[in-house]
Amino acid sequence: MTIQNILRPVVDEKSELLILGSMPGRISLDRQQYYGNERNHFWSILTTIFDEPIPEKYEERLAFLLHHKISLWDTIASCERQGSLDSAIKKEIPNDFAWLFEQYPQIRKVLFNGGKAEQVFKKYYKQSGWPHIEFIRLPSTSPVPGKNVKSYDEKLVLWKEAIQK
Repeated sequence: MTIQNILRPVVDEKSELLILGSMPGRISLDRQQYYGNERNHFWSILTTIFDEPIPEKYEERLAFLLHHKISLWDTIASCERQGSLDSAIKKEIPNDFAWLFEQYPQIRKVLFNGGKAEQVFKKYYKQSGWPHIEFIRLPSTSPVPGKNVKSYDEKLVLWKEAIQK
């Protein structure tokens, strides 16, 4: 089944850091929210890093990110996938990062939320095309078990180090 990513980038002229996921899961797409599945560790990790509570409303969560100069998007614009697992993604079409980095040249760091996000980005874009941007792969915030899954505390340490670096 072909899935369209209906979530637009969350970014403004103050954004310096971009977090990239791969493709939202079914729950997130249904809710039209980044990291809409409560089991995902994304919002908990980010708010813990900044020592703030998780905002209840989605719009407040997006405002929290922008307040901290963090932008958010996905590497995949559309793909074929059954279910929500990254491992099931096929025939992906990437989002337009040449456009994004041209529109928002102040972005200096990209954090990949898991291996699939980085893999898709590297498949379609050369990181050397943006020498002023640092690219860092982080463990996925997904709670789904996998071969390289880290504990919540291990993820928190790595994410905090990358964001505060």
